[in-house]
Amino acid sequence: FPPGTGYVGLPIPLEILGQLFSVAEASKNETGGGEGIEVLKNEPYEKDGEKGQYTHKIYHLKSKVPGFVKLLAPEGSLVFHEKAWNAYPYCRTSESPWLYHYNEYMKDNFFIKIETWHKPDLGTQENVHKVDNSTWQNVSVVPIDIADRSQVSTADYKPDEDPAKFKSVKTGRGPLGPTWKKELVSKTDCPRMCAYKLVTVKFKWWGLQTKVENFIHEQEKRIFTNFHRQLFCWIDKWVELTMDDIRQMEAETQRELDEMRKKGSVRGTKAADE
Repeated sequence: FPPGTGYVGLPIPLEILGQLFSVAEASKNETGGGEGIEVLKNEPYEKDGEKGQYTHKIYHLKSKVPGFVKLLAPEGSLVFHEKAWNAYPYCRTSESPWLYHYNEYMKDNFFIKIETWHKPDLGTQENVHKVDNSTWQNVSVVPIDIADRSQVSTADYKPDEDPAKFKSVKTGRGPLGPTWKKELVSKTDCPRMCAYKLVTVKFKWWGLQTKVENFIHEQEKRIFTNFHRQLFCWIDKWVELTMDDIRQMEAETQRELDEMRKKGSVRGTKAADE
């Protein structure tokens, strides 16, 4: 399936702390009632001169997939593994892209790859991932504006996670008006960051391939949009943290997720547009 690329501009520093904090918080928001995220490994890695953080997570997603998949999927098959190598600001590995999702039931017939470059700009670069020309011709480029209310579904919208309304007490950033990107161009002293994401999907199942692959691309855009809106609106929670604070928080989150999956009700994002 042809890959798609999305880019998300943010008026914040090229800052890994915000990303890591928001991943931990978002994981808790998506876990409960037997579903959600299970962290198996979260550890430093070093290979071929590259240093970063390696994670292996399991996603339990029975209620978070569309109905037509639930009807056909065997019991226990809606469990997905994610292996990630985060060498921020460039996230990758030599063997596979930085974010690699797979399913033990479908094996090589299903995967999602997400490669990310974080750049200190507003999405002005083309083909950051250096995709070959023939493939690039089939790539769909999807710009994401975190302050654009029309890019967020009614089900996902939360007023306290709206960059168009949020005002940071600690940094003074926000709220973001409709022309915030144009205004930021002239403010050379104001930090900015763009996350360029390249998404490649394979779902080999006769009769469902195109429908599921299209659904996954739409859901990834939805996830990217909601996540980066949260990251911006949570800036007062993470802007003063240290990396030691983050690692301690991640360890605590791992324990919390184990407890949250065992009790309560299903939480977080549900499949949309079934």
